[in-house]
Amino acid sequence: MAFDSTLSWVFALAVCAFVAAQHETINQNCSIQADQLAATLKQRAGECAENLSLSSEESASLLLSVLKLKDSLHIQQLKECQGAQPRECPEANVPRNGGLVCVTAASRRYCKPMCNYGFDFAFIRRSRLYDECSQQTKYEWDSQYIGGRTLAVCSEARLQVSGAKTAYFPENQNCLTAKSSSQQQSDILDTFIDELRDRGVHAEHRHACLVCGE
Repeated sequence: MAFDSTLSWVFALAVCAFVAAQHETINQNCSIQADQLAATLKQRAGECAENLSLSSEESASLLLSVLKLKDSLHIQQLKECQGAQPRECPEANVPRNGGLVCVTAASRRYCKPMCNYGFDFAFIRRSRLYDECSQQTKYEWDSQYIGGRTLAVCSEARLQVSGAKTAYFPENQNCLTAKSSSQQQSDILDTFIDELRDRGVHAEHRHACLVCGE
């Protein structure tokens, strides 16, 4: 899943914090600044983990805390697409093993489902790049999944053939890794805006966002 790598990083950080409370020397190694988080974890996670000595209850408690943090972080990033115009539109479901890139133009909300590498759309949507919600659709998503907020389902697949080329994250990148890079996220948003313009949507684009599923 898209959040598996995040869980690994957060778990490593939790391990460092747990060990730091018991070992002063390890505390120095595990003390980090936010802008050094990734680099420090790569260097110190293994060292901190080697110093763990947990009972089964402590292991379960630590894992439970990490899972709760993972869920909280997931909910937090979903908020970036909430409250966009038109407000009458229900919030679209973000596909698991993929993401949604959305923008508003001329009082219409457009969302483009994307699948991670190794996953493909359950329905053919090569010519269906995005879904729309607006007054013209009676503020419902004109999805292949009638009457709901599901726009697409990303199922495990060896080949990715059901969607347009830009509807997939590349092999070395999933939704979350793309979102963690401001440049990659900007490229995805710009690509979608260009695709909308190619289809005659030239109004000012607002409330652009990229959100990731689990």
